[in-house]
Amino acid sequence: MNAATTYCDVAPGHPWHGPYHDREYGFPIDDESALFERLILEINQAGLSWLTILKKREGFRAAYHGFEVDRVARYGERDRARLLGDAGIIRNRLKVNAAIENARRVKLLRREHGSFAAWIAAHHPRDKAEWVKVFKKTFLFTGGEIVGEFLMSIGYLPGAHREDCPVYPRIARRRPPWLTEK
Repeated sequence: MNAATTYCDVAPGHPWHGPYHDREYGFPIDDESALFERLILEINQAGLSWLTILKKREGFRAAYHGFEVDRVARYGERDRARLLGDAGIIRNRLKVNAAIENARRVKLLRREHGSFAAWIAAHHPRDKAEWVKVFKKTFLFTGGEIVGEFLMSIGYLPGAHREDCPVYPRIARRRPPWLTEK
């Protein structure tokens, strides 16, 4: 995409991007498995196209047991080897290690905040640079692009859709955090 082209221009009607754009991207979510999935998918997208990740999404769900945080947090060396040998996902040691360690960190966040969603909500509102600092202190493999896309995709940062995109009013009705003040 060039600078003037947005996801709202290219996604509608596309067999992979269309459903994600129309039903998920930018919509607020608070389910822990869904949040963890989105974080892991964004981490795995680093250096690759989002289309590659969408095509492998079901493989990720199967490989990471539906993104059940407690289960992924218990993964050991056998699971790590299984993941690194699974062609249905991105077989990158740093990304696999980040998924396992980040599941453990989500579990730790529960002790203080009750849930991953509550931890995110407790840090709202912040600008992207502040969010990146918080995520880098808390999680592995969370640079600026990963954090920005993750937070846009779950409704914490603006920019997922243009105001003239047909999806925008549907998201606005759900009152994403970026539209509301704390």
